[in-house]
Amino acid sequence: MATMECMRDIGLEHECRRNGLEWSSMSTVHWDESMSGKEFARLPAWGNGPSEARYRGASPCTPIDLAQTLLEPILVQKAATTGFTVRFDTEFLSFSEVKPQNAVLVRVRDLVFNKEYTVQCKYLFGCDGAHSLVLQQLKIPVLRGKGAGIKSWDLLVRVDLSHTMQFRRGNLHWTFQDDHLHPGRLLVAHPRVYKPWNEWVVGFSWAPGAAPESEMVPTHEDWSRRLKKMVGDDSIVPEILDIFTWEMDNAVAQHSSEGRVFCLGDAVHRHGPGGALGSNTAIQDAYNIAWKIAYVLKGQAGPGLLDSYSTERNPVGAQAASSSMDAIFANMAIWEALGVLGGCAKAVREQQSKLAENSDEGRSLRKSLRKVLENSKFGIEGLGIEMNQHYQSSAIWLRDESEPQDLSDSRLLYHKTTFPGSRLPHAWLNTAIPTRPISTIDLAGHGRFTIFTGIGGEQWKICAPKVAAALGLSIAVFSIGHGQDYEDPAFEWEAHREIDECGAVLVRPDRFIAWRCKEVPEGCEATLLTVLKEILSA
Repeated sequence: MATMECMRDIGLEHECRRNGLEWSSMSTVHWDESMSGKEFARLPAWGNGPSEARYRGASPCTPIDLAQTLLEPILVQKAATTGFTVRFDTEFLSFSEVKPQNAVLVRVRDLVFNKEYTVQCKYLFGCDGAHSLVLQQLKIPVLRGKGAGIKSWDLLVRVDLSHTMQFRRGNLHWTFQDDHLHPGRLLVAHPRVYKPWNEWVVGFSWAPGAAPESEMVPTHEDWSRRLKKMVGDDSIVPEILDIFTWEMDNAVAQHSSEGRVFCLGDAVHRHGPGGALGSNTAIQDAYNIAWKIAYVLKGQAGPGLLDSYSTERNPVGAQAASSSMDAIFANMAIWEALGVLGGCAKAVREQQSKLAENSDEGRSLRKSLRKVLENSKFGIEGLGIEMNQHYQSSAIWLRDESEPQDLSDSRLLYHKTTFPGSRLPHAWLNTAIPTRPISTIDLAGHGRFTIFTGIGGEQWKICAPKVAAALGLSIAVFSIGHGQDYEDPAFEWEAHREIDECGAVLVRPDRFIAWRCKEVPEGCEATLLTVLKEILSA
């Protein structure tokens, strides 16, 4: 949802939803013997089921499942039609920062004409993935954690499975199968829907302890046989569009920028797919740095504002990596309860049989399975992980505050707050003569600062334009309350604003709280000017 709020701000939410898997179709995650066979367990996912109210109360956006290969064309088209030059078939070679000219020289190779040339730019952004050459050249140390080295095959497959999805709606599945190439050794298959319900990305990996000493290279026919077994239907004819391998990493860079060079996404935080925190975190990295670069280039902020990027986003990247790997190991605990960790198909069948027994062992196994399923929920319903991000940097004014509540362990629950450095709380507002509801999220953003106040806060509307003119930027001011610009019919904003009606909440262009003032201070204009100048390093 946090990523969809970014897309909403730049006018791409509708296009993303048109291409992605709708929220209701992401309703459950399944653990099966096959996709049409017996089911071991299932959990509601991504805010479907009992958690729906919590998810709807957190954001005006609902989640979608949109594969990277479907998202990137949307982003490229947006960039290409809004003034950006997009060069394909171009390889990055090296860069050098030229300090007297305040520039970065980037050496690239045109792969079509095999010609090298230099691009001079004001700033360089290394969004070049897990093997980032930009990060390597910066020589920023990378810290690695547990879980790295797990290998997997991924297959892009076209096969209509709509008949199996009738009662198993969900974008993620886990199946465990005896492999025909290595009888008795257990393969884990992880089908994820790509285009419902006839295109899938299917991951295959060996169960822990099951990898054979000498690996045979599967033929196309072998893969087809494995897919049929995964589905549980020998009559299907899967069309294999692509096969590739990858190896899981778990690494976080110590920092994300030096001088005029900034690294984003997998370049600085790499981990497994648990919790879907990869591309989401990368996009939010870009959303954080984009407004800051824009303000600096327009002369509305000093270069010091850019120092806050690494300070704010590095802890988020580290938490994403940790949470993602924790989700993967929590999922493996489910495998253990199902007998999968022995790496043997026979063990799964035996464990499955015991789960149905009227015995002490059966009761113990069922209790264990329920417990590990409960403990794994944060991997598919990590609302707190996603929305409780909190920044502390020079771009956040904290002098008027006590220490914030520690939300580091709130993986499932999102705590709405206006504490500076937190995400702006979503609340549905309306006007005195009701029209279509509007979220506080939609009033903020749009590349500008926003002030929320209420009855008695008229002074903010007087001083904000003067401060905006002095700094050469835009500040929107909205009064919320009875008879104000917007009304708060369900008292959602009142429940979470944590200031007096006449006070102010100052929101950055990325919709994070920059500062709050509990009431109108003496010298309102001077106070606001001082706060903004420090936040912007102006």
